[in-house]
Parts: sequence; C-alpha cells; structure tokens
Amino acid sequence: MDTTLLFLLLAGLLSGFSKFSIGGMGLLVLPLLMVVFPGPEVLSILIPINLLIDVLAIISYRKGISWSVLAKVIPLALAGVLLGTYLLSFINAESFNTILGAIIAGMLLLGLWLDTHDTSFMQSKTTGGVLGAFAGFISMVSNAAGPLFSLYLMAQKLPKEHYVSTRAWCIFFINIFKLPMFYSLGLLTTDSLGYSVQALPGLLVGCLIGYWTVNKLKFSQVKWLIRIMTTIAAVRLFSSH
Repeated sequence: MDTTLLFLLLAGLLSGFSKFSIGGMGLLVLPLLMVVFPGPEVLSILIPINLLIDVLAIISYRKGISWSVLAKVIPLALAGVLLGTYLLSFINAESFNTILGAIIAGMLLLGLWLDTHDTSFMQSKTTGGVLGAFAGFISMVSNAAGPLFSLYLMAQKLPKEHYVSTRAWCIFFINIFKLPMFYSLGLLTTDSLGYSVQALPGLLVGCLIGYWTVNKLKFSQVKWLIRIMTTIAAVRLFSSH
C-alpha cells in the first residue's frame, strides 16, 4: 500500500474513533499526517474530514443547544480564526512545525494542570470570550482546539445532552468559517480534497469501531497512553528541522 494512502487512512481512523468514542485523540491526527504532508497544507486535508464528522454530530444532536453559551464563545472564536489565518499567510513549514509542537506541548501541560486545579473561573463571561479567541486561533493553526471548547462548556454545568449538542454545534460553526480561510490562503485545492476523499474509508471504520467500543472504554484508562503518544509527536515536531 502507498505510504501516503496508509497515513491518510490512519488519520481518518483516529478521527472517527475519537469523535465517536472516548475523544482526546485529536492532537495525534495532525502530527501523524505531517509525516507525509510536512507543512500547513495538511490542515486543509483535515477540514473536510472534520466537517463530515461535524455534520453527523449535529444531525444526531439537534436538541438542547445552549445558544446563550455559544453567543459568548463564537464571535471571538471567529476573530481567533482570522488571526490564525494571518499567521498561516506568511509562515514556512519549519516555523509551522515549531508552532504546532509548542501548541501540542501547551495543551498537554494544560491538561495536567487542570487535573489538580479548580476550573470554576471558566464560568465568567470574560473567560468565555478570551478562551473563545484562543480556541479559534488554535483551531485554525493546529486543529487542536476541541479540548479547550470542552473545558469551557463543562465549566458551564450544562446537562449532559445540552453539553454534547452545544459542543457539536460550536465546533461545526468554527470549521465552517475556516473553509473560506483555507481557500483564500490557497491551501484548499482540488488536490487537497482528493487526499481528504482517500481518508474516508478509514474515517467510516473509525466511527464504527468508536461507536461499538464507546461503552467499553473509559477515558481514564487510556488518558496517559494518549498523553505519552502526544508527547512523542510534539518532540518529533520540534526535532524535525
């Protein structure tokens, strides 16, 4: 099997499995694909895959959306996407690797810190705006903002159904806004869409496996394995130039 196709299928598999099971694997997908696509163009390959998963999610979760919470996060998140677009407009592949490695390392440290600290400060309106802007920026340049959105929404003490629905729609809105940004940067092309299509079989298999195992796995059981693998990915990005 062609190496590029193998990594595309693996990326699709991880994306689908993560979305439909325990989550937390999003930070691994981008470094995996960068083995064969070592530059910002890798982001445009992932965006159609993510949007397909988003559509499946919002179809499944159409009720209980907390629009008031979304109103606190989305506007500044879109501003963060614009800032990320500006950054991507001039950085080279080497700088992109370094920034991505730093973001992944930062997200890991944030996760470790939150394991032992109170998160009640996340309930303030100001925090929602600041975190939204930061998450939008990270989403644009690294596709790794899911944990930040989850963190904020969990702090709002929403009922489970409302949390899941609101998170799904939040990420969907951000990814939709990212599409014209990638196109304006010249990253979203017919070639990148072709690569996205090649990842679809892996995505579908990952969704099915995730759905089948969702009640059999606990995030706490594999959290540290995911963190170790993500750390290795971050180190690789830092040492790739």
